Amino acid sequence: MGTTATSYLEHLDTGRPFDLPETMAGTLRLDLRDDGYTEHWFLTVADQHIRVSRSADDADLVVRAPRAVFDELVNGDLPPGTALLRNELTLRGDMRLLLVLRRVLPGPRGARHPRELGRAALARRNAPAGRSAVDGPDGRP
Repeated sequence: MGTTATSYLEHLDTGRPFDLPETMAGTLRLDLRDDGYTEHWFLTVADQHIRVSRSADDADLVVRAPRAVFDELVNGDLPPGTALLRNELTLRGDMRLLLVLRRVLPGPRGARHPRELGRAALARRNAPAGRSAVDGPDGRP
């Protein structure tokens, strides 16, 4: 079993900046439903940082889903757009803040950034004949 949504959200508030537009600001409330109980997580977005707390306060965007769906989202097994189209995830409020959720959640398992793929392809192309780009100076991997 992978990471649970609760443990992922507990460790989200690390103080590191996220890849968000500088003008993006607002609040999100994530409602994780499970057996008649709803767990509320409140995300405050400002200055490319996200502060996480536990609150049921009103937010600019409210995202609701069963806990199992949030668990799939934080493990990269389910993209938010797919969950939305399947009606497993419901939204109410400022849809622009969905970008925050997409940037905060990990991508699919095994996914690599396009720049990383491009650098690897360039290294292979520029490697001397008969040697791989990952070979050491003595020609061995």
